[in-house]
Amino acid sequence: MDWTKASVLVTGAASGMGRAIALAFAREGAFVCAADVNLGAAEATVDAALQVGGRALALEVDVARRFSVAAMVERAVAACGRLDVLVNCAGVIGYMPALELTEAEWDRVLDINLKGTFWCCQIVGAAMVASGTGGAIVNVSSISAELPEPDCVHYGVSKAGIAHLTKSLAVALAPHRIRVVALAPGTIRTPMNADVLDEPGFIEGRLKVIPLRRIGVPEDVAGAVLFLASDHAAYVTGSTLLVDGGTTLLR
Repeated sequence: MDWTKASVLVTGAASGMGRAIALAFAREGAFVCAADVNLGAAEATVDAALQVGGRALALEVDVARRFSVAAMVERAVAACGRLDVLVNCAGVIGYMPALELTEAEWDRVLDINLKGTFWCCQIVGAAMVASGTGGAIVNVSSISAELPEPDCVHYGVSKAGIAHLTKSLAVALAPHRIRVVALAPGTIRTPMNADVLDEPGFIEGRLKVIPLRRIGVPEDVAGAVLFLASDHAAYVTGSTLLVDGGTTLLR
């Protein structure tokens, strides 16, 4: 696929999986809009994209706020002309026992992970419909959507919501030649979970339920996103691709 004529918007592009995804598209020649609530870190991603010969623009966004998403999309379309791919990677996680989970913590995670994904899908989807050229939306879910984790119930619920949202929007947007797919990573080392992974004995225990016997890296996810967004996946919509080293086979 020739990515040099495509424009891609990646949220959560400041670090971890979002950064790796943005850089993967940049290396392929796409124009990348790297969006994040941390504008300075998004600008660092853009600098890295330029260093690998890519074209990129940093955008500030708080995905939990619809007006902020609308402003981001307006700036992206003004810079690119149209958006061909949206990757919803902005997200947070939190750990709190189910019976102690506060309203504030519930709202924080659901607002960013689920509501934020919907706002981005809705507003970018409308822009894609207006352009009339179709497109692809890739939502980053998690294997936590299927695997119960009692100390982060709200996170699992938010990711399960993304899986259902993906199916619903796939049907809604199919008449406009817009595919909507999801990707569910397993244990991937990122700045967001580094403190947990570095706890004594954690990795040894986790590897017991990962058939491929290694912790994933952001580039594992980026490669899968490239596939899902490309013409190689032209007949794929509404489904979720597991990128978990086989974890769900043993848990």
